[in-house]
Amino acid sequence: MTKNQKNEKEQEQKQNPLKNKKVRGYIYLGGFLLLVLILFLVNNDIFSSKSDDEEGPLPPNYYVKKTGLAIAPDFSLSTTDSKELKLSDYKGKIVILDFFATWCPPCRVGIPDLLSIKEEYKNDVEIIGISLDEASGPSATRQDLIPFMKEMEINYPVVYYTNDVILKYGGIEAIPTTFIIDKEGNIYSQYVGLQTRAQYVSDIIKILNQR
Repeated sequence: MTKNQKNEKEQEQKQNPLKNKKVRGYIYLGGFLLLVLILFLVNNDIFSSKSDDEEGPLPPNYYVKKTGLAIAPDFSLSTTDSKELKLSDYKGKIVILDFFATWCPPCRVGIPDLLSIKEEYKNDVEIIGISLDEASGPSATRQDLIPFMKEMEINYPVVYYTNDVILKYGGIEAIPTTFIIDKEGNIYSQYVGLQTRAQYVSDIIKILNQR
C-alpha cells in the first residue's frame, strides 16, 4: 500500500468511523452490555409497579407462616368412629387442624406435641386430625389408621379427608400441614411441615390474650 493510499484510508475512516474495526468493536461491546443491563432489570422486576408489601412467588419447600388469612371453611366429615364432625361446632374454641397420614414420619413425630397441647389447654383448645390415608388402590393405608391412633394414643377426633375439604383449604401439597383457627373461626396461622410445640403454644397464647 502506497503512502497516498494509506492516507486516503485513514481519511475515509475518520469520515466514516463505522469502517474502523476498533470503533466497531467498542460499539458491539456497548450494545452487548446494554442488552445485559436490560435483561438484568427486567429479570429483577425493577420496572414493576408491585409494592414491597406484595408477596412474590415462593421457592419449593418454603415453609411459611401466614396470619389472618380468612374465615376457616366449614366442613362436615366422617370420623373414625362413624360420626359426623362439623368444624363450626367448635366455634368458641381454638382449633388446631392437622392434615396428616399414617405413613408420614414427620406427622408421627409431631403427634405427641399435639397430645401435650390438648392436655395442657383442654379448656381452650381442640385438635382435629384430618387423615389423608387412601381407602382403596395400591397405596391404600386407611386400614392402618385406627391401629395407628391406638399406637400413638390419639385422644382427639380424627376424620377422613374428602377432595372437597382439600380444595377448600387451598390444596394440601405437603404434610403435615396445620391450621390454627381462633375462637371466632378465623385462620390465625398456617404451617407446612413439622413445627415445634413452642410455635403452636406461642400462637395459642397470642389468641388467648386477644380477649
